[in-house]
Amino acid sequence: MMKDKQYYVDNLNVLYEDNHLIVIEKPINVLSQKDSTNDIDINDIVKEYLKTKYNKPGNVYLGLVHRLDRRVGGVLVLAKTSKAASRISEDIRKDNIKKYYLAKATGIIKEDNSINVKILKDEKEKKAIIHKDGKDASLDYKVINYDKNDTYVYVNLHTGRYNQIRVSFSYINHPLVNDYKYSNCKMNKDELGLYCYKMVMKHPVTKEVCEFKCLPKGEIWKNVKLNNDL
Repeated sequence: MMKDKQYYVDNLNVLYEDNHLIVIEKPINVLSQKDSTNDIDINDIVKEYLKTKYNKPGNVYLGLVHRLDRRVGGVLVLAKTSKAASRISEDIRKDNIKKYYLAKATGIIKEDNSINVKILKDEKEKKAIIHKDGKDASLDYKVINYDKNDTYVYVNLHTGRYNQIRVSFSYINHPLVNDYKYSNCKMNKDELGLYCYKMVMKHPVTKEVCEFKCLPKGEIWKNVKLNNDL
């Protein structure tokens, strides 16, 4: 059951905030940005949080500079000024911002590796496909540990294609846990085996290198064993 906006405002996990940006943990099953469902989105939630915290009666500027899929939780950076939004967006375009994910893949993956494919977005189906005419997509992954017949992996994403991690692991026959879009599992709203665990970026104003990290709390992550190197 979808919780109301006030619940998310009251329980927002703020990882970092200053005058230029706010970094939060995006809850799973919450949109990054409004879509045709008109469900609550993170933009509305964080704006309401800022209005309440600073007692602002008018509109609050908030720049959504990157997105996470609805069923993916984790680190999300939002800009509090247009200057910060512009600079962060430019760094994203230049691949100067690094995103690292935790994934829970079905089956046993025995060793670290990379996945280099070409991805097209099927606009009609809202789905990524591996195709020779697609854009280059690359990632590296490290095996963390196992949970029965599933594998926890740490993913270093080099490109930001649509649904890249999900379609890439499906391509190597290890689709993510609960990913009905790219596997044969039944459609459900359980947490997808994907979480944005860490982002490393230069602060848009101070230029200091910042690292933002957040651990997943969902049931499917209870047996993941992270070391200090990740």
